[in-house]
Amino acid sequence: MNADWTHALARARAHAPFLERGLARMPELAALLAAGDGEAALAWAKKSGSDAPSVGSALRREKLALAVALAVGDLAGAFLLPRVTGELSAFADRALDAAIGEAIRRRVPDAEPAGFIALALGKHGAQELNYSSDIDPILLYDPDLLPRRERDEPGEAAQRVARSLMELMSHVDEEGYVFRVDLRLRPASEVSPLAIPIDAALTHYESSALAWERAAFIRARACAGDIAAGENFLAAIRPFVWRKSLDFGAIAEVGRLTGRIRANHHGPTAPAPGFDLKKGRGGIREVEFFAQIHQLIHGGRNPSLRLRGTRASLDALAEAGLVERGDAVLLGESYDRLRVIEHRLQMVADQQTHSLPLDQAALDNVAQLDGLADGAALIAELTEITEAVGQRYDRLVAEHAGEQTSVAVSAPRSGAALAAEIERLGFPEPEALATRIEGWRSGKLRVLRSEAARAAFDAVQPRLLAAFAAAPEPLHALLRWEQLLTGLPSAVNLFRLLEARPGLADLVARVLCMAPPLADALARRADLLDPLIDASAFDLPGSVEDLAEIMACGEVGDDYEALLGRVRRKVGEIRFALGVQLIEGTRDPIEIGQALSRVAQAAIHVLTRAATAEFERVHGKVPGGELLIVGYGRLGGGVLTHASDLDVVFLFTGDHAAESNGGRQLGATLYFNRLAQRVIAALSVPTAEGALYEVDTRLRPSGAQGPISVSLDAFERYQRESAWTWEHMALARARVLYGSDCARTQLNGIIRGVLVLDRDPVKLRAEVLEMRATMAQHKPAKGPLDVKLARGGLVDAEFIVHYLQLRDHVALKPSIPVALAGLVAAGKLDSGILDAHRTLARFLIASRLLAPDGTEPDYGARTVLASACECDDWRCLTEKLTESRRTLAAAWAATFGETLEIDQ
Repeated sequence: MNADWTHALARARAHAPFLERGLARMPELAALLAAGDGEAALAWAKKSGSDAPSVGSALRREKLALAVALAVGDLAGAFLLPRVTGELSAFADRALDAAIGEAIRRRVPDAEPAGFIALALGKHGAQELNYSSDIDPILLYDPDLLPRRERDEPGEAAQRVARSLMELMSHVDEEGYVFRVDLRLRPASEVSPLAIPIDAALTHYESSALAWERAAFIRARACAGDIAAGENFLAAIRPFVWRKSLDFGAIAEVGRLTGRIRANHHGPTAPAPGFDLKKGRGGIREVEFFAQIHQLIHGGRNPSLRLRGTRASLDALAEAGLVERGDAVLLGESYDRLRVIEHRLQMVADQQTHSLPLDQAALDNVAQLDGLADGAALIAELTEITEAVGQRYDRLVAEHAGEQTSVAVSAPRSGAALAAEIERLGFPEPEALATRIEGWRSGKLRVLRSEAARAAFDAVQPRLLAAFAAAPEPLHALLRWEQLLTGLPSAVNLFRLLEARPGLADLVARVLCMAPPLADALARRADLLDPLIDASAFDLPGSVEDLAEIMACGEVGDDYEALLGRVRRKVGEIRFALGVQLIEGTRDPIEIGQALSRVAQAAIHVLTRAATAEFERVHGKVPGGELLIVGYGRLGGGVLTHASDLDVVFLFTGDHAAESNGGRQLGATLYFNRLAQRVIAALSVPTAEGALYEVDTRLRPSGAQGPISVSLDAFERYQRESAWTWEHMALARARVLYGSDCARTQLNGIIRGVLVLDRDPVKLRAEVLEMRATMAQHKPAKGPLDVKLARGGLVDAEFIVHYLQLRDHVALKPSIPVALAGLVAAGKLDSGILDAHRTLARFLIASRLLAPDGTEPDYGARTVLASACECDDWRCLTEKLTESRRTLAAAWAATFGETLEIDQ
């Protein structure tokens, strides 16, 4: 749209007395605007106070000139909303900074404004200020850095600065004012001083801040004074704002705040004369709250959502798939239009108003200032906008209101009525169970000792009991729930999450009664449920590269320890979600196993890179050398289970006699062995976020007695001259997980060269059979469902594959299913082995969660296991497992000429 400066000036003079007076008072500015040179007009406005007699006068002159220039440019269509609000916000920053400096120098001439901070909140923090907006800063100070006279107490000196700042900004004289300053957003504003010591503010936000203060700090930024100190403060309270676990109590509080705003708003509830564009239903604040509620939910684990601007936040939420893109566009465009109309209201007389005029002539005047025909046209447009916004916000608040089903609301919580309800639900021994549940509140469980915790639990108990009753093993689920509560340090957020998302109670019940490893994980970290409120949690994770990017994405200023914790948290969440997908039957177990392998590889990549960077800071680099990590076993094959260790071997390139070039030099062999130990620690040492993986390096050259990391030359020499046949079999599943492309190519060449060595078939067969017999003797099957170690199981399949790979040099792939397919294609095996192996592999992956001890699980887990292996019931599954083992036994006999006995 082309700018129309002539009509803009005419509308300003005809309908906005404030703008008319400003244009008359500043003819040079008016001339620039009439010439259509908006940029020159802004430049003139920013210099308009340069010859003022005082700081206060300079700021007042600039404010007036800037307001007029931006208003006319806005009316002309030359300056869009982000430019207008951005310029006003930048001026507020400059004004606060100048006022702080002036206030300090009044007491201490020539002092730098160190140790005094202004934090911008609200629209100022979001850089979305309007024409006549208050600013709502929080003023902080550092007693050790604030300049003051020798006999001044730091606290009194800070209050003098704050009072001077208020006077400079808010005092009205013949030149107007700068900004009205409202300090009521500061901690405990009814009793606290105007400026707060930094340590006192930190204590407040870490211990006693309210939910609305979290929402306010979404848009906070250090805007004036000691900016660096302000940014450090915001970084320190980041965990208060962006919590790792969801807090539906805080989200519900935002909804209650909306209700109070609506209830206390006495004007029209729909657009009409007197309607409040900011507080009314479907107004400005509801668009802002819509974005902030989603940010509170998801921003703790998704830093890309931690944006201050409302439009930018809505766009980011849509990009993350958390808000429908159509809703984000509608809300964003509605927000912009509401803000523009709000500006029109304020341009008329420079009043801080958000309400449509009650007088019809005044309403028509505002509409005509905007370019509309009359007030009726404005009301019609606002009606359409606010209804669309209001519907979406009402839906969001209802979604997070924690509404219970009618049966849950009326269900009893204690006494004989509870026992009767437990009996109705079908639990055994209802009176004893009711007494046990009531005992939870008596102090037995630490997580239910506070009134807040008991109230939160009361709200969710009926739904939980119903969910446990519907579980495959109701009593088992309830008792595991008791164990879970016993191990948690706090459970209020868990209860609120289950209240807000009732469907999760059913999921928790199934996890508790069917998947002991997931139940144990949940007992350590109840926040593992948090990501499951998002439908994307039931998608398979992406590529290794995508996962590594997610794990590496942290906060500005994060250190190595923070990275270790973040990777553990992310891996734990993804592994838990994959386990849920498995027990819910939404994914093929093979896909789950492949995803678990990608997760592990991404963690290896991120942590190795970080550990290497830390190590290099002290010891430098070894010229021409780098660390390589090779995955063996299931990791090398690319399919893990929830119980898998990481079998890895560390190697390094370059000259083993070289030295590092850092401050503390090391020889190459010692360097890469110590670095490998650092990587192992990064992958295995528990942190506050829990453990990650068990790392097994026993497949390295010379086994547990050898060095952790050896050079490529030594590795090749060992494999060609000293390795046993079983080590070459293990090498057939080796896959390079970490290293440069050049080093990977070199190592892959070495591995292939070893695998295609000429071998005596008779000797090879004898050694393979001896190894399998020894394994069967020392590592027998753990139970009737141990499809890995039982004869005709997965280990036998691996022995068949590796024997044929080494004998015939075909199908040299680390993935067993891929190698089997290659061997079938080469005519070495019958095709029936593919389905047999796939059935056993699916069962192994699922049973590591559902039957980890190798014994027959309860009914619910049996049903899931059967479904995972494409069977209708448990009987069908056991028959299919037996038939698969027979198929593998037949392949064994065809390959080795040896009959296997298959246990029934």
